[in-house]
Amino acid sequence: MCTSLTTCEWKKVFYEKMEVAKPADSWELIIDPNLKPSELAPGWKQYVEQHASGRFHCSWCWHTWQSAHVVILFHLDRARRMGSVRMRVFKQLCYECGSARQDESSMLEENIEGLVDNLITSLREQCYGEDGGQYRIHVASRPDSGPHRTEFCEACQEGIVHWKPSEKLLEEEATAYTFSEASKPRAQAGSGYNFLSLRWCLFWASLCLLVVYLQFSFRSPAFL
Repeated sequence: MCTSLTTCEWKKVFYEKMEVAKPADSWELIIDPNLKPSELAPGWKQYVEQHASGRFHCSWCWHTWQSAHVVILFHLDRARRMGSVRMRVFKQLCYECGSARQDESSMLEENIEGLVDNLITSLREQCYGEDGGQYRIHVASRPDSGPHRTEFCEACQEGIVHWKPSEKLLEEEATAYTFSEASKPRAQAGSGYNFLSLRWCLFWASLCLLVVYLQFSFRSPAFL
């Protein structure tokens, strides 16, 4: 049973993508808020998503904030045709009210899909011995939320050092985003006149003023 809308979305996306990636195997996704980094049961593997983007909502003062430093911990296990993924999304403290309550993050479906793709890449590498492909970060869609405040981050307090992507990877991701935007269909330039442009607005305004001036000039009586 799902405990939140975000949890339901995570499971929905994970099961759909695993059905495509490994249709012959049965995998389950378990939300475990007590999962600890590097404390693995025998045979289990670990994957840490260190650059997720999410929105937090303080249940005490109702303050909301966006963070591009959400950490997600995964423990992975596979035996024959069955596998399990245990998952923990680390929380953050509200820096407005100073409440000791740690609040969970909510994520957009498009962000969850990208994160699940990274998870499946790790699964293929660690549990199947395959080349999982390239891990992706969505640089263009990540907001600039300023410096990360480690004292309010649950992951930092538990010793997880946030990974900062290299400049080369940032450039590659930004280039890929630019290319995808350029490939989207747009209105063809020069297909017609844009009568709402600033140049046309100024032209029509000047023409109207000229007409009004000429009308008053012809109607005014001549003074000798």
